[in-house]
Amino acid sequence: MVNYDLPWNPNRLEQRFGRIHRIGQTEVCHLWNLVAEETREGEVYLTLLDKLEQARKALGGQVFDVLGKVQFDGRPLRELLIQAIRYGEQPEVRARLTKVVSGAFDKSQLQLLLEDKALAHDAMDASRVHKIREEMERAEARRLQPHYIESFFLEAFKQLGGNARQREPRRYEVTHVPAPIRNRDRLIGIGEPVLPRYERIAFEKPLLALQGQAPAAFICPGHPLLDCVIDLTLERNRDLLRRGTVLVDDRDQATSPRVVFYLEHAIQDAGSTRTGDRRVISKRMLYVEMDAAGNARHLQYAPYLDFRPLADGEPNVDALLARPESAWISRDLERAAQGHAIAHTVPEHLEEVRSRKLALISKTEAAVKERLVKEISYWDHRAEQLRLQEQAGNAHSRLNSTEARRRADALQARLQKRLEDLSFERQIAPLPPVVLGGMLVVPAGLIAAMTGRALATSPESIDTQLSAAKARAVVMDMERCLGYEPWDRETEKLGYDIESRIPDTGRLRFIEVKGRVSGADTITVTRNEILYSLNKPDDFILAIVEFFSDGKHQLHYVRRPFQREPDFGVTSVNYDFRELLARAFVPA
Repeated sequence: MVNYDLPWNPNRLEQRFGRIHRIGQTEVCHLWNLVAEETREGEVYLTLLDKLEQARKALGGQVFDVLGKVQFDGRPLRELLIQAIRYGEQPEVRARLTKVVSGAFDKSQLQLLLEDKALAHDAMDASRVHKIREEMERAEARRLQPHYIESFFLEAFKQLGGNARQREPRRYEVTHVPAPIRNRDRLIGIGEPVLPRYERIAFEKPLLALQGQAPAAFICPGHPLLDCVIDLTLERNRDLLRRGTVLVDDRDQATSPRVVFYLEHAIQDAGSTRTGDRRVISKRMLYVEMDAAGNARHLQYAPYLDFRPLADGEPNVDALLARPESAWISRDLERAAQGHAIAHTVPEHLEEVRSRKLALISKTEAAVKERLVKEISYWDHRAEQLRLQEQAGNAHSRLNSTEARRRADALQARLQKRLEDLSFERQIAPLPPVVLGGMLVVPAGLIAAMTGRALATSPESIDTQLSAAKARAVVMDMERCLGYEPWDRETEKLGYDIESRIPDTGRLRFIEVKGRVSGADTITVTRNEILYSLNKPDDFILAIVEFFSDGKHQLHYVRRPFQREPDFGVTSVNYDFRELLARAFVPA
C-alpha cells in the first residue's frame, strides 16, 4: 500500500492498511507513506511517523488501536499542520510543534490509553505481575501437547465413523464429518458450527498457514469439532470410566494400595445454550487420592500417565482386593473423595473463574455502554434534526426522520439486550463435582509380595527415598548458591521435583532430580517428567547427583535432556547414564 495523500487523522493510516493487512493474509504486507520533503507540514508529519514507528516497536501493533484518541497538546493533528503551513518559518514554532508531536507519543501516555481501552486491566504492582508470571510458567509446563491432542482426535474421530487423510506432514483433510458429530454440535455448540467437511486441519499453530497451501482449521481445546468428538467419546465410554481400572506404580516399593478418583467439576452462569440448558463456562478434571490411613489429597495433572496396567501373570483385581492390605477399600470412599473435592478444590476453582470473569464483564459492560450510548445519542439528535427539516419543507432525499428514529430505537434495544446478557454472565455458580470413575493404584511392592518375585532394589536402577531426599538437598543448596530461590515440590508429583524462582522476574526453573551411584547403567524417567521438559525446554533442567563410594558426590545439570515425546502407551523410559553425563555440565 502506498499512501500518496496522507490523511489529517493518523488513525486513518491503520484503517487503510487494515484493508490488506488482515486475518487470513498469507503474504507480507508493505506500507509506504509519501511525505512532501522540505515542506513545513511535511516536516511535522515526518516527525509524527518516526515517533509512531518508535511507539510501535515499544508497544507492538496495539498502538494503532488508540491512534484516534491521541491528542496533540489538546488539539487534533489538522490544526498542527495548518499552524506549520502558516507559521512554520519561525524556529520557535517549529520547535514547539516538534515537541508537541513527540509528547503525544510518550510511551507512558500511550500505555494509559491502551489500559483504558483494554478489557483486561493491566495495572498491578510488581509482586502481582511476578505471581501471575509464575502461574503462567507453571501452566505452560503442564499444558496439553498438540501431539496428544492429535493422537486422541485421529483415533476417536475414526471410532465415530470419520476419516482424516494426511495430505501434508501433520496436516489432514476431512472430507466428511459424520452426522452424529454434527448433531451433537447442535446440542452443545455455543460458537461457530461444525462444518460438513474441512479442507485442512492441523494441531499446531505454525502449520495453519503454510506458503502456497490451503489454510487449516486449528484443532485445539475449544474448537467445536474437537469438543463434539470429546463429548461423544465420553458419552459412549462413560460406563468404562465408572467400572474403573487397576494400575501399577513401579516406583512405589510399599505394599499398601491407594485409590484415585477422577471427578469432573463445572461452573455455569445464567446464560443458555441452544437447547435451553444453562451455559457451562469452565470445566475441570479433578484427581483425589485416598490412602489406607484415610488421608485425601488433590493430585495434579494426569497422575495416571506414570502408572502402567497389570501385566500377564500378575494378580487380578479380585485377588488384590482380597488382600488384607486392601481391607479398607469400600464404597464409602467415593463419597469421601467427593466431599474432599467440595471442601478444598471446588472453592479454589470457583474463586479463580469468578474473579477473572467478573473483572472482564465489568470492563465489557463499560465499553458497550460507551460505544452504544454515543451512537444512540447521535441518531436521536439526527432524527430531531431531520424532523425539523421536514417540517420546514426541506426533506432529506436519502434519509428521513422515521428511519433515523428507527435506527436509534434498534440501537437502544441492542443495548438493553447486551446488558441483559452480561447480567446473566455475572450469575456464576458451581455445580457439584461428579465422580466419573476411579482406579486402584497397586504399588510394585505388593505385586512382588503376591507373586514371590524380588524387587529390583539396586541403587543403580531405583531411587530410594533416602537417596532421593539427599539428592534434592544437594540441588537446593546449589540453587541457593547460584542466587535462586528453590523449594521442594516432590510430594506433589508434578513432573519435576524442585521449582527454583529467579528473583524479581517471575521466571521459574523446573528441576527434576535423579540421585545415582557412580557407574550406574541407566536413569529412569517417567512420562510426566518428559512432557514437562518438552513443554518448557529452555527452563527445564535434569539434575543428576552422582554419589561415590567414599561418600562424596558430584552434581551435573543437563539442559534439554529429552528430544521427543514417548509413545502413547509408554509410562517410563530408561536413558543411558553415561550418555547423559557426557551432555551435562557442572553448575557453578
